[in-house]
Amino acid sequence: MKVLVIGYGNTLRCDDGVGYQVAETIAEWQLPQVRSIAIHQLLPELATDIAETDIVIFIDAVVTADQTTSKISITSLVPSGDENFSTHITSPQLLLGITQRLYGVTPVAYLLTIPASNFTLGATPSPIANTGKDLAVGYLKSWLGNLTIKLCMKSAC
Repeated sequence: MKVLVIGYGNTLRCDDGVGYQVAETIAEWQLPQVRSIAIHQLLPELATDIAETDIVIFIDAVVTADQTTSKISITSLVPSGDENFSTHITSPQLLLGITQRLYGVTPVAYLLTIPASNFTLGATPSPIANTGKDLAVGYLKSWLGNLTIKLCMKSAC
């Protein structure tokens, strides 16, 4: 079983870069069967990578109504059949739809969102985004670590 993590966002827009930063951290772990991509925006070209995986986890920063909590959110995703897309406005659901249409596969997909409040120019995330980033890294370390152990028990790692 292969897992793909895609963290995206603009690292020059304060909180927007936390998804990217989480993906960089996961890549450093070098877990077997886990590939992590840090990218500034979702591109249709990622459909090839998604088609070669069993589970894909998208990570992004989002503005939340409650700016007092750093609680992360994880939701299941289904492919979108919308064929009107722009390379500047591609959602995870649309990317899954492109993957399904081009390659005939649909991996299990999740969106992990990190609360954010500051999308101005800069490289320093706000306290709410930093705390959310730490929570996301901790959650993924546990989840991916447990998954890796199970995969290694089934086959040699």
